[in-house]
Amino acid sequence: MNYYAVLDVGGSSIKYALMDESGEFIEKSSVPTPKESLELFLEQVDFIINECQNMQELKGLAISMPGAVNIETGSIAGISAIPYIHGPNMKELLQQRTHLTVEMENDANCAALAEGWIGAAKDVMDYLCLVIGTGIGGAVVLNKTIRHGRNQFCGEFGYMIMEDYLDRPGGETWSSLAAVGGLINKVAVRKGIDPDHLNGKKVFELAEKGDKEAKEEIDHFMKRLAVGIYNLQFMIDPEKILIGGAISSREGFVEQINEMLDQIQHNRKNLMINVERCQFGNDSNLIGALHHFIQRQSANEKRNRLAQGRQA
Repeated sequence: MNYYAVLDVGGSSIKYALMDESGEFIEKSSVPTPKESLELFLEQVDFIINECQNMQELKGLAISMPGAVNIETGSIAGISAIPYIHGPNMKELLQQRTHLTVEMENDANCAALAEGWIGAAKDVMDYLCLVIGTGIGGAVVLNKTIRHGRNQFCGEFGYMIMEDYLDRPGGETWSSLAAVGGLINKVAVRKGIDPDHLNGKKVFELAEKGDKEAKEEIDHFMKRLAVGIYNLQFMIDPEKILIGGAISSREGFVEQINEMLDQIQHNRKNLMINVERCQFGNDSNLIGALHHFIQRQSANEKRNRLAQGRQA
């Protein structure tokens, strides 16, 4: 049995685990993500690797990272809550530091890979994964393979322009209209309060108590979310669309989206939209990062065997 150190690097914490090749967790924990510098981040990784190596010999280090991760070069473009990871070649730095083979992938892509490996999409080849939080991220998986795109932005569904594009540059994006952050901002504007005093849970609690503004904005939020999903189904026509993020665990949330989709497509009987909840929650990025590592190493070994065969 092979064992791996697996990291899910987020803005506030680094979740980590010792896992075996089947995706089972041997041990897992978390530490704060250093804010100050790359060197402090590398020291935190040293600590994690030592913890894991004290339990098992490691085959490698698998990492879920924010930003536009280039899985070939090891660099991370875009922006995130951890500025120091953008610029240096993180893969090379971590391999030099840990003396382990390192593979990295974007966090939303990792969540999608987890579902396709042993989760809600294990029995389908083509699917989309939407992660709804402050914004809307996600992944496109076709033939069980993550699509990265020319600029590493495939699956960044939240940047789709949905409204007001004729009135002002950029318009309203799907994230500004149908992510939790967008919902909070809309309610805050209508109630004349600082959005920092609200969160998604408070907005839904207000609605449940009969608050008119909160109820109306949640209704708009759900409809806009359904419209975006409907459009994605027409563009890519996947077998499933999976929804993750904390809000997806709310009772009746996915069911309400499916009801709205039924209303939108009422006269298009041949269009099947299958929306389901992601299966793994907070563990998805860890599971997907491990699967990505195993896929990459398997592909490398196959290429090496073919090269050796040609030389022979």
